[in-house]
Amino acid sequence: SEKIISKNSDFNSAETDQPLKNAESNNEKTERKEPENQLEELKKKNLEINDKYLRLYSDFDNFRKRNAKEKIDIIKFAGQELISLMLPVLDDFERAMKATEGSPEKGLNLEGIQLIFQKLKNTLLQEGLREMEIKEGEFNSELHEAITKVTVQEKDLKGKIIDVLEKGYYLNDKVIRHAKVVIGN
Repeated sequence: SEKIISKNSDFNSAETDQPLKNAESNNEKTERKEPENQLEELKKKNLEINDKYLRLYSDFDNFRKRNAKEKIDIIKFAGQELISLMLPVLDDFERAMKATEGSPEKGLNLEGIQLIFQKLKNTLLQEGLREMEIKEGEFNSELHEAITKVTVQEKDLKGKIIDVLEKGYYLNDKVIRHAKVVIGN
């Protein structure tokens, strides 16, 4: 019985060894193919990682540029609110100078007003304020605000600026107040 068992064990081991040998030969074939597949997979992963890196780098670069531009704009337009509040004062000075021009007592009063007006205007100009120029009476809705329309006899004045009620101003090339105008109809 021992001999039978040993024969059976040899038989069993021979049966079990055969699939193992077949599996080993299959593994050898897959191992030979795996380095090629692994190389291709690694190349694909490398391309994906490189693509992600480039996208991330460009996103960060865009963020950095946008952030720098915003900082410059903040610095550039920091005084916008204060300057906007000073514009009515500037308008009042201009009106006062026009009102005192026809007055018989204009000498000393007008001179003082002109000095204060020039000092205020020069200070605002140094901060980037620029008066809007009205070009040949052309109406531009991005720069002008039409307050009213006036009937005109001349055809070439229709749709054009007849009078400026309130001047418009730029602060560093940004419109901070639209010019209020009268348009011919």
